[in-house]
Amino acid sequence: MLNALKRFFGIKIEQQEALAQNCYRAKYLVIDLELTGLDPKVDEIVSLAWLPIEEQRIIVGRSEHFINCEVNELKQSPIFHGIDRFAVKGGVPLRQALLELQPLLNDHVLVFHNAELDWAFLKAAFQNANLLLSSSVMLDTMKIEYKRLMNQGHEIASDDLNLARCRSRYQLPEYLTHNALTDALATAELFLAQLNQIAGAKGLTLKHLV
Repeated sequence: MLNALKRFFGIKIEQQEALAQNCYRAKYLVIDLELTGLDPKVDEIVSLAWLPIEEQRIIVGRSEHFINCEVNELKQSPIFHGIDRFAVKGGVPLRQALLELQPLLNDHVLVFHNAELDWAFLKAAFQNANLLLSSSVMLDTMKIEYKRLMNQGHEIASDDLNLARCRSRYQLPEYLTHNALTDALATAELFLAQLNQIAGAKGLTLKHLV
């Protein structure tokens, strides 16, 4: 019990320290998943990609992209993600990808577009692989955009918060989406555009973006 409390309060302190960082100085890891569906209890991760942002620069040379060779049922993935059985055979076990991701999680502020969905799948995947999953702070470009639009008095339609629509408001180029690495890059560009729009010249602390 005592050790659990120490871990809990240790994580809380780490979160407070991370949230106090200037948003322009933090180190980010942008993560994207491609999935067979929306339910982490029955659906699977088809592919997983990430790339870092440091000093407001997207470090494409340190990006990673993995296809899960253990997917049981692709469902609509060949149509939506362009991943068929041939691509799956050239992939790696999901646990291998998770092992490469694991040491990066606590060293970076994590960024997703729809963090709730992707984090639920990551939690299930790490649990199934008997691996520890932890993170100090997560940011969600979808929620950041929602707050920004609400503050400006906009009515928000059902598709106004998808990645493509969010990018279009910042005059970012169109990408062919539903590829994990492309979507991670698209999310990274959107996030930097949001920071520039919201934070001003000096920046804000991360707690203003959560």
